[in-house]
Amino acid sequence: MKVVILCGGQGTRLREETEYKPKPMVEIGGRPILWHIMKHYAAFGFKEFVLCLGYKGDVIKDYFYHYGLHRGDATITLGKSHGVEFHDRHPEEGWKVTLAETGENAMTGARVKRAAKYLDKEPFMLTYGDGLADVDLKELLRFHKSHGRLGTVTGVHPPSRFGELMVKDEKVLTFSEKPQTHSGAINGGFFVFEPGFLKYLSDDDACVLEQKPLEKLAKNGELNVYNHPGFWQCMDTYRDVLLLNKLWDGGKAPWAA
Repeated sequence: MKVVILCGGQGTRLREETEYKPKPMVEIGGRPILWHIMKHYAAFGFKEFVLCLGYKGDVIKDYFYHYGLHRGDATITLGKSHGVEFHDRHPEEGWKVTLAETGENAMTGARVKRAAKYLDKEPFMLTYGDGLADVDLKELLRFHKSHGRLGTVTGVHPPSRFGELMVKDEKVLTFSEKPQTHSGAINGGFFVFEPGFLKYLSDDDACVLEQKPLEKLAKNGELNVYNHPGFWQCMDTYRDVLLLNKLWDGGKAPWAA
């Protein structure tokens, strides 16, 4: 099963890092967050990836094209076509990475639609290039197959960044600093879709996956939620970058394979 990863956004809220590289290439522990996401999928046996490129996609292309060169020793024979001999093996050997140009200004739905030609009309997984989690992907897939609908979205319950007040008649009844959200799940990515879902998408740049396509899918009763109560963290701000690096550096990264 192939894994589609959305890698084309401009990351405007993280401009400290994304001025010269796309958001999925922002590093956690010296490796791009994209690498961490792919390692998580690979740990469950999913090693075929379709990366939907956009903003500064050439940076991602260069990273994977020169992957072996940067990961170990090599001998290069100058003047010879393909004259590179790699001396070290790495755990990522066997990954198949398709680098799909999906447009500089395309929205998420359009990107998936344009990458569909690489999906072989088969079910596929889909996620964002800026979120990490310890989702059990085998269990997610089992759940998806069990309900027989076109789509599954992983619902997550991230902690609030602000203190929560319960108030009655101007009196604070309870105060909870940064509580875990239990009132309702939010979209955490880590989708599974049947090929029939692609009909809900448009090639138009303005097609946003999270708007009409998923709204219509839900309205038609074709979208189920896989509840994930464990770790999930998106990388929207520099504060998030610092948090994820702290977890990794401290050996407390729940997503680590």
